[in-house]
Order: sequence, then structure tokens, then C-alpha cells
Amino acid sequence: MHKKLESLWKKPPVIAVQLGSGLKSLADTATDAVHIPYEEIPGLPRPGVEGHGGEFIFGYVESLPVLFLSGRVHYYEGKEIDEVTAIVRLVHALGIPRLFLTNAAGAVNETFRPGDLMMITDHINFSGINPLRGPYHEKDGPRFPDQSEVYTKHLQEKLLQAAQETAVSLKKGVYIWFTGPSYETPAEVKAARVLGADAVGMSTVPEAMVANRLGMEVCGISMISNMAAGIIDSPLSHEEVLEAAKLSEQNFRQLFLSFIRSLKNARI
Repeated sequence: MHKKLESLWKKPPVIAVQLGSGLKSLADTATDAVHIPYEEIPGLPRPGVEGHGGEFIFGYVESLPVLFLSGRVHYYEGKEIDEVTAIVRLVHALGIPRLFLTNAAGAVNETFRPGDLMMITDHINFSGINPLRGPYHEKDGPRFPDQSEVYTKHLQEKLLQAAQETAVSLKKGVYIWFTGPSYETPAEVKAARVLGADAVGMSTVPEAMVANRLGMEVCGISMISNMAAGIIDSPLSHEEVLEAAKLSEQNFRQLFLSFIRSLKNARI
């Protein structure tokens, strides 16, 4: 299967982009796009959540080769953590050096609003699950990986520069991972705020941890889909997540295109 994917490009894509809930339209920025369903890739589980397409989309953005991962598998679907992170290991095996993670998240920071974009500067693993647990293989990276810079600083700088160039408001903050599928209680959101989190969600952290261990450069953006429980009185729903994605779609697209241009200009 690697050969089938690798046949799509002369050299590996400069970055793989994991598309979160309601964000699959970002792949529309690619020209000459080729689609390969996850189900055609042996050993790669297929997402089962609305808003997650379940396919590789390879194409060119600002003339650079980019691989979009449309849809992700979540731990709350009953998958093993190795299944959740299988796609990251595949991307690394394909020789792709960077991973751009996106997600829909609830605002813990009370100054955020639905539709905001937040650059992930760090994360908190509140799940009790470590995706690096298990038998050790030297090819996977260090046994005890450092996590002082999971989210690569120079990619963060490029995102901030892109926000400035496009006049898109880009918040900065810490993302905390709960396993889901239930939304967090008001007490859990309060605890997350005390711990220093700005946004809460049900993905991203295990992917970032595995990519970091493999030596990949990582960056991430959360699309703020709702105010977390206890901040406002209205109940939370997945439909709200998808609706908020529509509000931020154009801003996210502008920011992303400018970010990709910065990679092009850096002659990576």
C-alpha cells in the first residue's frame, strides 16, 4: 500500500494535514487532487463519526505537495490507542516530515468565542492513556521522549506570521484531552481551567505525542466550536460543532494558504 501512495508523488508531501470535525473542506484548497479511501489501506481503521470523511487526499497547495487526512479515528469509538495513532505512523513511514493537526474544541478560556481559531502551544493529557505505552522498538524513536516542545516553535511562528498577513485573529492556548464521547461536566471544565487549559477536546494529543516521538515537526489549530459546559447554560451538541466550523471556514482557509506559502518561501 505504501507503494500505491508513494506513486502519487515524485517526492514526499511537505506536510500532512489531519482534518478535524467539520473541517474537511480545507482539502478543497488542493489542486489535481487524488482521493484514496482509508478502507483501501490495510490496517488503517475507518472513522465512524459524522464530519470525518475517511480518505487520503493528495494534491498541491500553493504548488507544494500536501497530503490531507480527511477524518480521524477517536479513542471513544472503542478503538485501541494504537489504532488511533496508526495514521501518524503511516505518514511518518511515507517520509512526510511535518504534521498539522486540526480539531474542533470547546472553549475553557472565557475570552474565547465560537468560531475563534486557537494555535495549540502545548497540551495536557488528562485521559490517563499514554499512546507510547507498550513494547519498545528503536525505530519508533526514544523510549523516554522529551516533550518540552511537542509543537514546533518555528511552525508556530509561521502560523502567527500568517495570521498577521491575513488579518485573521489567531488565539494561542493549551489544549486538554479528555477521552469522550460525553462532553465534560462543568466541574471538569473548571478543573481544566485551574490546570491551565484554554480549550478542551477528544483528540489530537495522542497523535501529537506519537509524531513528536518519531521526530516529526508538529503544529496544531483548534477551531473553537462552543463554550465548554458551565460557561453558558445551553446544552452542547455535535451539530453545534459542525455549525461553528462553517463560521470559521473562510478564516481558516486564508490562514492555511498563507502558512503553506511560508513553507514554500522557506524552500523546505
